[in-house]
Amino acid sequence: MKRISSLTTSSLFCTSHRTVPSISPSALFQCLHTTAPTAATPLPTTAPGPPPPAPVPAASQYGERVDRRRRQAELLKRGQDLRASHMKPGTAMKKRFWKDVSVQTDNESNHLVHLDARAVRNPTTKTPLLIPLSKPHLATALALEWDLLISNAQATKSHLIPLTSTTSRAHTLSLEEANSPHPASSGQGIRYDIINTLLRYLDTDTLLCWAPAPASNPTSSQAEEGTKTETLRELQIKTAKPILSYLTQRVWPGVELNPTLDDGSILPKSQPAATRAVIKGWMAGLPPWELVGLERAALAGKSLCVAARLVCEWSEYLRADMGEQGEGRFGIEEAAEACSLEVRWQTGRWGEVEDTHDVEREDMRRQFGSVVMVVSGTGKGVEG
Repeated sequence: MKRISSLTTSSLFCTSHRTVPSISPSALFQCLHTTAPTAATPLPTTAPGPPPPAPVPAASQYGERVDRRRRQAELLKRGQDLRASHMKPGTAMKKRFWKDVSVQTDNESNHLVHLDARAVRNPTTKTPLLIPLSKPHLATALALEWDLLISNAQATKSHLIPLTSTTSRAHTLSLEEANSPHPASSGQGIRYDIINTLLRYLDTDTLLCWAPAPASNPTSSQAEEGTKTETLRELQIKTAKPILSYLTQRVWPGVELNPTLDDGSILPKSQPAATRAVIKGWMAGLPPWELVGLERAALAGKSLCVAARLVCEWSEYLRADMGEQGEGRFGIEEAAEACSLEVRWQTGRWGEVEDTHDVEREDMRRQFGSVVMVVSGTGKGVEG
């Protein structure tokens, strides 16, 4: 029998059933990496502050694809709207139906503004808008106003055709008084309404609203320099004096026009009853074109006195009766300056607000210009 110590290692794994193969010791180990097992060396932070932002991926085709689809959707919607607009009944309002505008004469008595072969009509009476033969400049201005319109929708907005609106009102008043005249004392009719409105403006007339008198003690700087600055009240009196003198001597002789705001009061004082009666009778006798021009000027400048001065200066009817000839000295600029004296005085001290004061200034001149066009003419006013 053999000794156990003399047996080889391989024989120890042998059994009666099978033999397990022997494994060399070197096969029990496997390398996980090839780098040297050295520790990392930390580096100091050299840039203070927060960490940099996370990296952003480069722009891909996704954004371009979205933009392209958005443009395609907009083009598609625009095409659908264009096709649908041809089927809507309001499409005709987007462009004007006329090509040419002209001024023609009707039976040698009136001017007519024609849009191609159609005459411009009065929106109130639905009849052709007749302009007296003595007002060729007004007819030309109306034709220019309509020639500047680009659509039918603009012709339905009165603020885009202001001269046509004023002319239509004068024409309506002329037709009303020719067919069924109503005296101003009857309490009805367009003339009665205009006179009542203008009499209310007389009680708060801009030309008669004066600032309270300042303190009599001058400032130290003015006393040292020996100069005196003109106050607002002095400017108001200086501006109103020639206008009131003209009215009380030539238009309303003998009337008394008092300041409506005097002695520092805040409630306006009414004019004497005799003054109101004279002015009311004067307005009752005005021709329709002059009365409508007076109304437009008073509404624009908030002053009946300035409106009366402007109308008397440029009216063909009133100038012929007064025997005045030559160029007028009281025009659009003088009327606008008289009605906006307080605004000019304030803007001269504190500055002008853009798109506010300048727009109001030009709009007032535009309205006074329309008044001059309505009341002026080549000779004696022809009613109708």
